[in-house]
Amino acid sequence: MARTHSDSETQREMQPAHGAIEVTIIAHDIGSVGGMERVLAELLTGLVASGHAVTVIARTCELPAGSAVSFHRVRAPGRPFALAYPWFLIAGSLAVRRHRRGIVQSTGSIVLNRVDVLSVHYLHQVGPVNPKREGGLFRANALLAGFMKRAGERLCMRINRPRAITCVSDGVAEEVRAQFPALASRVMTIHNGVDTRDFAPGSRRQQALAERTRLGVPAGALLAAFVGSEWERKGLEPAIRAVAMSADWSLAVAGDGDVERYRALAESLGVAARVHWLGVREDIPLVYEMSDAFILPSSYETFSLVTFEAAASALAILAAPVSGVRELIDDGRNGFLITRDPAMIAERLGRLASDPGLRESLGAAARESALGFSWERMVADHERLYASLAARAR
Repeated sequence: MARTHSDSETQREMQPAHGAIEVTIIAHDIGSVGGMERVLAELLTGLVASGHAVTVIARTCELPAGSAVSFHRVRAPGRPFALAYPWFLIAGSLAVRRHRRGIVQSTGSIVLNRVDVLSVHYLHQVGPVNPKREGGLFRANALLAGFMKRAGERLCMRINRPRAITCVSDGVAEEVRAQFPALASRVMTIHNGVDTRDFAPGSRRQQALAERTRLGVPAGALLAAFVGSEWERKGLEPAIRAVAMSADWSLAVAGDGDVERYRALAESLGVAARVHWLGVREDIPLVYEMSDAFILPSSYETFSLVTFEAAASALAILAAPVSGVRELIDDGRNGFLITRDPAMIAERLGRLASDPGLRESLGAAARESALGFSWERMVADHERLYASLAARAR
């Protein structure tokens, strides 16, 4: 069920939950691009703002200027995965041994040290393995990467011996308990947050109008947004096919994937002029601002930050009932739950096209629900966990 939000809740969330704590966060990358990377950046800045001493051990760390964290870079390649993963596993473990301070939290199964908190954003034991592009080499690389991730996850669950396992949604928590029953009692949910200030309707109206003109979207036309990479899993094909059945709609695609394959699909369906390829964008709020709906017929998600951002932007949501989305969308009240069937998606798009009031009411309700998932709440939940673990260690 969607959460409600009040001004008093906001004030409570913004207060530090406990006294100052030393925390070490381990991750591959932290920054503004990528859902997990953005979540980590918000967690770090929130902890620092609350007066905690934060150490970061990562390959890259991009935070706003003046962010007072102690950053220790792990010099490791970002790709190919078959080299990058074991390299970080070893180099990162050595860095943790040397630089760890206070409560230690690992973002995924990426080091071989004992940790206090293991944060699970994606459980590889059950998550699908999809190549970014078509072709035998890409598929073979994806299969190898999937095998390594699953093996590494099983190994680290044993070696890390986490005192708490935090999961980004109730769905992920259920998966972890099922796959690692011996650790079930340590599993909890700390939902990701969403920036409800940056992702807000009306904040970039003039820029959005200019961007629609630049893309060649006709005045008065309806535009749906599709945001994310791993396009096969996230359902770009059914989204394009649905738009092909919906003459009133165009589609804006933001993210990285096999553009040639999906451009060919759009051309074969006669909608090449109505599908706009935006590439990887840092100005995602602008993408939502210029759109009238959001489509994500994904087969698997763990939290789906982009869906929460679209909801905060007051868009009409059409999303599959995957983890995270199930905790946000009440079908028909603040969005539509969809399958990967293009005809079903097209029918929902048709209802939105014929009823502007429905688009507005769904978007307003989605915005209200997203307000219950603030960054402040996410940071406060982590503070309470760290304080509890620190107290037990005394």
